[in-house]
Amino acid sequence: MLNGLRRLLSLAAIGFALALASCSEAPEEGSAQRDTFNIGWSIYAGWMPWPYADQAGIVDKWEEKYGITINFVQVNDYVESVNQYTAGQLDGVTVANMDALTIPAAGGKDTSAIIVGDYSNGNDGILVKDANSVGALKGQQVNLVELSVSHYLLARALEGADLAMTDVNTVNTADADIAGAFTSDDVTAAVAWNPQLASM
Repeated sequence: MLNGLRRLLSLAAIGFALALASCSEAPEEGSAQRDTFNIGWSIYAGWMPWPYADQAGIVDKWEEKYGITINFVQVNDYVESVNQYTAGQLDGVTVANMDALTIPAAGGKDTSAIIVGDYSNGNDGILVKDANSVGALKGQQVNLVELSVSHYLLARALEGADLAMTDVNTVNTADADIAGAFTSDDVTAAVAWNPQLASM
């Protein structure tokens, strides 16, 4: 399994390095050639192979081959990582497709997806204390990262239970804080993604 992961990461790193190398080889007229790229990532199961690839030396190999430097920058808040990318503080970011179409697009950031790293397939979930149905959320406070995949998941789940977003009170909670918030007696429902979801 570890060899399979290394092979997969190596292939992804090749694609990543090629994409970034093409940016460095064809600069816009009047701009300097790029050779250093800062890529933001936040804690999510589907994105954690990137820091592993960096730590295991897989990224180093491709940096050397293409003469570029790739810095993986951990940002502890998902939405903040997307905001930093949109503001030009990062050259790239690990982001859900739907979020790439909102915050960066609304901010006028021209964005290209160069690697599809994963599909959620169960990495996101809704947790409710002392209940076993989405219908039980009616009238409750739900902690989540607003305007993220979690928000979308909640909206779809409520729709399936013949409820609307107005039937709950959402509380914007950073992904770095969601697991801790759920341990509080005041928080009865939350929407999160792995690995935070598994720890709740």
